[in-house]
Amino acid sequence: MNFITYLLDFPNTLVGLCLVIIIALYFRNNPLRHSRWFMLRRFINWFPLGMTYAFLYMGRYNLNVSKNALGSLMTKADFGTIFAVGTLVYGLSFLVNGPLVDKIGGKKGILIAAVGSAIANVLMGVLTYLTVMGKLKMNMVVAYSTLYALNMYFQSYGAVSIIKVKAYWFHVRERGMFGAIFGALISIGVYFAFDWGTKIVELTKAGTTGGWLHDVLQSVFATNTLVGGKLVDATWAVFFIPAIILVLWIAIDWWLIKDTPEEAEFPHFDTHDASSGQMHIELSTLDLLKKVFANKLMLLIALIGLTSGVFRNGIQNWYYIFAKEVNQPGAEFYFAHWGLLLCLFGILGGFFGGWVSDHLYQSRRAPPAAMLAGLVVVMAIIMAVYLYSAPLLLGLACVLVVMASVGLTSLMAGSAATDFGGRKATATCAGIVDGCTYLGSGIQSFFIGHLVPADKAGEASTFLGVTRDWHWWPLFMVPFAILGLGVAIKIWHDLPDATRKYIADNETPRQAAPAGPAADGAV
Repeated sequence: MNFITYLLDFPNTLVGLCLVIIIALYFRNNPLRHSRWFMLRRFINWFPLGMTYAFLYMGRYNLNVSKNALGSLMTKADFGTIFAVGTLVYGLSFLVNGPLVDKIGGKKGILIAAVGSAIANVLMGVLTYLTVMGKLKMNMVVAYSTLYALNMYFQSYGAVSIIKVKAYWFHVRERGMFGAIFGALISIGVYFAFDWGTKIVELTKAGTTGGWLHDVLQSVFATNTLVGGKLVDATWAVFFIPAIILVLWIAIDWWLIKDTPEEAEFPHFDTHDASSGQMHIELSTLDLLKKVFANKLMLLIALIGLTSGVFRNGIQNWYYIFAKEVNQPGAEFYFAHWGLLLCLFGILGGFFGGWVSDHLYQSRRAPPAAMLAGLVVVMAIIMAVYLYSAPLLLGLACVLVVMASVGLTSLMAGSAATDFGGRKATATCAGIVDGCTYLGSGIQSFFIGHLVPADKAGEASTFLGVTRDWHWWPLFMVPFAILGLGVAIKIWHDLPDATRKYIADNETPRQAAPAGPAADGAV
């Protein structure tokens, strides 16, 4: 117990330990018996790519941290609208960015993401400074929505770029493990955003004292200026610091990342996805988009992605706000360690989905997706029943929903879209699925933001004819979880033809996948 208490008191140590375990599991998982140098070079490729992606998350969800820090300057309805606009732009951007990354490669894509997001975060930092100092001359919601949309446009290059590179370096039978790594990177990024972001806000509060890091941040960001007779907090630091970190990773990525094993002087590597035997075919942007929108299976995968976005950000965003507004006696632990818990349970979800998929279901992604969606149905109902009466149970239900939703995202966007899209169309297919995930995020952000209680007098007490109440928060997620469960059951047996043939030729009958349809029109 003392060791656990120590780790909770030093969450960076715990997250670092998790990262070490993830790296160890990566090197132990070698079903295709790659050479030691290939495994090491692939690690040198995905680790900086993945850490850049994690810090992109820090530069994405710092808006959530700033909302709590800004208090009444940004209401829940304001935040819901701003986040919804950003996620809508994020989702629609994939119609352009997915095909573009398929053509230019993942390395250039991640560099575009990091550079663009760093610039957008600097601009949001300037906007926050103007807001806090009372110098903003335009509507705050419009200003934040515009810059957050710009940030999310560049952020949309991140996921498709990491998945594009993965598609060339990981065989289909290894992609469950990569899906787990992908989920872990998402979770670590959320930890950076919430826990590091909250710590930045605390260290830049006016009139506080602390250690050397506090002194450095105060000297760099604090103004010691009075506004309305009070010293203002340097909340803008929560945007500037992720931008600085991203610049460091840009240099590392430029140096180390290779788009394919061939660029790293390895022989051609056939990953046995839907592009096997068709790598010579050149696809136009219209061809790439058709691979998604003319493919029923890809649309069903995207629909599961949409549902996961509803309850992933439905919990990530709103529990943090709910727990600050509604006292949680005996469960203060959840709010105090929210970023850490999101990280740990997200990692669990990613590894559960990836391990079950590769080891129990021959790399079929739908069976563990169905299990995770079913878990969300149960947990969301428990949340609605015990919302005010059992804070500990509520917190546990919330982190289990996060666990399930990260597992779903890593399975659908990180693995299934790549398997059925193939290397040639990976970024387009994964981008549309990830875009639908954020479309779901935007839907929940707008509706939940207007269905939960108002922040201040003068705001409407009803929305769409119903009284605003926190119970709508979990209830809104239930039908989406049921929909995700139903779709996952429908595609339970699907595998790409090339993967099914590989399993039949290389694995024992006991391991072979059951017969089932493959993706129509896969490339």
